[in-house]
Amino acid sequence: MADSGRHAVVVGAGIGGLTAAVALHRRGWRVTVCERAPGPSAVGAGIVLAPNALRALDVIGFDAGRAAGRSIAAAMGVRRPDGRWLSRADTAAMAARYGRPPLAVHRGSLTAALAAALPAGTIRYGTGVSSVGQTAPNGPRRGCERPVVRTAGGAELTADLVVAADGIHSPTRRRYVPDHPGLRYSGETAWRTVLAAASDGGRPVAEPVAAETWGRGERFGTVPLADGRVYVYATAVAPEGHRPADVRAELLRRFRTWHDPIPALLERMDPAAVLQHDLYDLAAPLPRHHLGRLVWIGDAAHAMTPNLGQGGCQAIEDAVVLAHLVDGPDVPTALAAYDAARGARTDALRVRARRAGRIAAVTNPLAVAARDLAVRATPARVARRALDDLFDGFTLPQPPAPATPSHAPFAA
Repeated sequence: MADSGRHAVVVGAGIGGLTAAVALHRRGWRVTVCERAPGPSAVGAGIVLAPNALRALDVIGFDAGRAAGRSIAAAMGVRRPDGRWLSRADTAAMAARYGRPPLAVHRGSLTAALAAALPAGTIRYGTGVSSVGQTAPNGPRRGCERPVVRTAGGAELTADLVVAADGIHSPTRRRYVPDHPGLRYSGETAWRTVLAAASDGGRPVAEPVAAETWGRGERFGTVPLADGRVYVYATAVAPEGHRPADVRAELLRRFRTWHDPIPALLERMDPAAVLQHDLYDLAAPLPRHHLGRLVWIGDAAHAMTPNLGQGGCQAIEDAVVLAHLVDGPDVPTALAAYDAARGARTDALRVRARRAGRIAAVTNPLAVAARDLAVRATPARVARRALDDLFDGFTLPQPPAPATPSHAPFAA
């Protein structure tokens, strides 16, 4: 691919940042990824790539199935703690409606596959970013100032575009949008891990189905992965910062009486491999997703709770739309178009995810009974329509015509 001569610096080597790096690289950009971690993370959990994210990855020619992924099995849905199904979705019908079924992937496998799609040396591990400033204009018009990324080690990288994919606690967001209220606690904490494939005397044990079970203020989910491992997660209403001394004991206390195979999965769990994170989203949308030639994507731009399974999927959409729009010569105008294309969709999903979490996490017994009845009574066609704006909502906007940018530059 021809080198356009333009340089993009991506801050963060998560799913969104690496997807942006691959997308920009395949459009001829020279890309540098700055990641403060010392190397690729060996820990992680699973992610379900919904049809919208898979279509976005198709645009840049990236095959997510190479990342040890596989389609979700015949059905997925929501259950009660006694095992009774509240709703089920046929993945063959989803594939017919949306072009393909969801794909379950280990996060580490996905990021490794994205990293492998980049030229050697693109990712600089152990390289935190301390600030983003700007040089003198590289053209006759205001708004042509080129950003300078300063690393914690003292290096300076001049770029034509800076992509802030630095996560839910984004330092660049806090630095350059200081008046934003920041994150808001959802009231729930979450545990996540990946369990090795089980066996019984050398014989494989039947794997659990893809499902989420709802109780009173507690949930438990299972997602089989391609290599026989199982992604397991649980959530509970809890005070912010709650950290049990014995993770397995805490989870057994909450879920040991729930339907099979949940108790057996808990017994197989390695407490040292369990990740716990409180669940947050942005308290309000960003006033805009760009400043000068700095642009935010993924959780840095629109952190949302995981209740729709769209956090990583929206980061992938962001990355692909961004690379599509900055294909032309006018980067500031392209970033304004990116903001217009992505702001409404991502904020609507942020709000919808929070509302979905409130419904799933109710604790009052009468409210739980009413919720379960409502889920069971919802016609399948209504449930499918609710997914249409998620799975059919990804589109590539028309690139803008070059125009004189009216934004204000940011200060170092």
